[in-house]
Amino acid sequence: MAGSRAAAAASAGPTASSNSPPPQEPGLGELLEEFSRTQYRAKDCGGTGGSKVERIEKRCLELFGRDYCYSVIQNVNGDICGHYPQHIVFLEYESAEKEKDTFQSTVQVSKLQDLVNRSKMARCRGRFVCPVILFKGKHICRSATLAGWGELYGRTGYNYIFSGGADDAWADTEDITEEDCALRSSDTHLFDKVRGYDIKLLRYLSVKYICDLMVENKKVKFGMNVTSSEKVDKAQRYADFTLLSVPYPGCEFFKEYKDRDYMAEGLIFNWKQDYVDAPLSIPNFLTCSLNIDWSQYQSWDLVQQTQNYLKLLLSIINSDDDSGLLVHCISGWDRTPLFISLLRLSLWADGLIHTSLKPAEMLYLTVAYDWFLFGHMLADRLSKGEEIFFFCFNFLKHIISEEYSALKTPRRKSLPAQDVGFTLEDLCMLRRKDRGSTTSLGSDFSLVMESSPGAAGSFPYEAVELVPAGAQTQAAWLAALSERETRLQEVRSVFLAAYSSTVGLRAAAPSPSGAIGGLLEQFVRGVGLRGTSSNTL
Repeated sequence: MAGSRAAAAASAGPTASSNSPPPQEPGLGELLEEFSRTQYRAKDCGGTGGSKVERIEKRCLELFGRDYCYSVIQNVNGDICGHYPQHIVFLEYESAEKEKDTFQSTVQVSKLQDLVNRSKMARCRGRFVCPVILFKGKHICRSATLAGWGELYGRTGYNYIFSGGADDAWADTEDITEEDCALRSSDTHLFDKVRGYDIKLLRYLSVKYICDLMVENKKVKFGMNVTSSEKVDKAQRYADFTLLSVPYPGCEFFKEYKDRDYMAEGLIFNWKQDYVDAPLSIPNFLTCSLNIDWSQYQSWDLVQQTQNYLKLLLSIINSDDDSGLLVHCISGWDRTPLFISLLRLSLWADGLIHTSLKPAEMLYLTVAYDWFLFGHMLADRLSKGEEIFFFCFNFLKHIISEEYSALKTPRRKSLPAQDVGFTLEDLCMLRRKDRGSTTSLGSDFSLVMESSPGAAGSFPYEAVELVPAGAQTQAAWLAALSERETRLQEVRSVFLAAYSSTVGLRAAAPSPSGAIGGLLEQFVRGVGLRGTSSNTL
C-alpha cells in the first residue's frame, strides 16, 4: 500500500440558471446503470465493467481535487478491504488559499496506512475506520461495527492458511515480537491487540464521538454472536470515547417504505421485535441544545427519526471542539452511507464543504463514493424492494430549512409565507389539471418533460423541476427559497430524473397495451412526479 499526493484547485463555476433545469452530470446515468447491475468489488475491476468503474473512480478523484489537497491510500484488488474504493481518498486540507493556514492535517499518511493495515481485522468484513468528510479540520469517518470472536478467529485462520502461514494483518510490521505472536492464542489478548489498533487509528484521526446505528447490541445469526459493538465491549476498551447508541431501522424496513407508495410520514418501526435490544443512549451534554424529546424516539416516524438523528450529528461536528466523528451500523453499507451522504449534502448546501461543486457534480460524488464505491448492494436491495438508497435522496426535501444548517447565522431570510402563494413543495405536488398546460407558454408554469426510452411506447413523465415562465413569478419563487433550499432541491430533482430514467423504469415490465406498469406508476405517484387524490410523500 502506497500513498500518493494529489492536489488541484479550481474556481467555482456558475450554478445552473434559474430559468432552466439543473444540468445532468454526464456520467450519472452510466453510474446508476452500473450501480444497479452489480455490487462493487475492488478485485473485480477488470474487463468492460472495470473500465466503467475506473471512469467512476477517476471522476471522484477529480471532484475531490476541486476543493481539497488529498492523499490516496491504495487498495488495488481490494488488498485492504474488498468493498472499499481502490483509491481511498484521505482529505488533508482545503486547497483554497484562504483555508490553507486555517486547518491543516497533522496526520502522516504512511502512519495512517500502517494503522489501517493493522486495525482492519477489528471490524466486521474488514471495513476499518475510514475518514470520508473533512469539516473544520475534523474527520467524519465511517466503518462497520466491531467484529465478534467468530469472524475474528475465522478471518485470522483464513489469512494464515492462504498466505502461506503469514497473517497479512500482522505481517511486515516491525514491532510484532515473538511474545506478541504467542499472545494470539488467547481470546482476550487477541481482542486486546486488534481492538487496540482500532483505538489507535481512531485516536490518530482525533475521533472522539462514535455513533452506533445498530438496533442490536450484538448481531446474532444461527444463535451465535457474529458482530459486537463498542457499547458492549466487556473490557470497556472504548470507555474514553463518547459513545452514542442511536438505533435506526435496517435496510429491511425500507421495503415497507416502498410498499407504502414511498410514503415515509407515519411509517414507524416496530421496536418490540425480539432482536431489538439496543436502547437509545446519548450523553446529556450533546442533547441539551437541540430541543428534542429523545424519550419519545420509539414513537417517531421515519421522517422525524431521520431528521432528529441528522440534527444530532450536525450539532456534534459543528461544536467548538476539534474532535472527529465515526458513524457505523453493522456492515457499514446501508444505514451508514445514508447518514454520511446526508451529512455531506447538508454541509455542501450550506457552502461549507466542496464549495466549487455544482448540484449535479455533488450528487455524482456522493452516489459514486459514499454509496457505490463503499459497497452498497443496490441490485440486491432493489430485488427485495429495500429502497434505502432512494429514500436518502428523496428525503432531502425534509431538510431544506435553516434549522438543519451548520451555519452559525442564516445566510439570508426567506420571504414571509404570505408573500408567496406556493412553496416549492406545493408546486411540485400540484396535479396536472391545477398547473395548466405542460407545453403552453401561456400557462403559469412550463414543465420539463422527459421521455423514457425504457418503456414500450415511450412514457412521458413530469420531472420534479419546475420552470417558472413569467419573470415576476420566477422572482417570487426564487426569493422564497434560501440558497440551501435551492441547492438541495436541485440535487433531489436531478436524482429523481436520473433514477426514473434508469433504475426506476426497470421496476416494472410494460403491459401489452404499452401503458406504464403498476410498480412504476407507484414510484411516479409516490415521489410526487404525478399528483394523487391522497396525501403525497
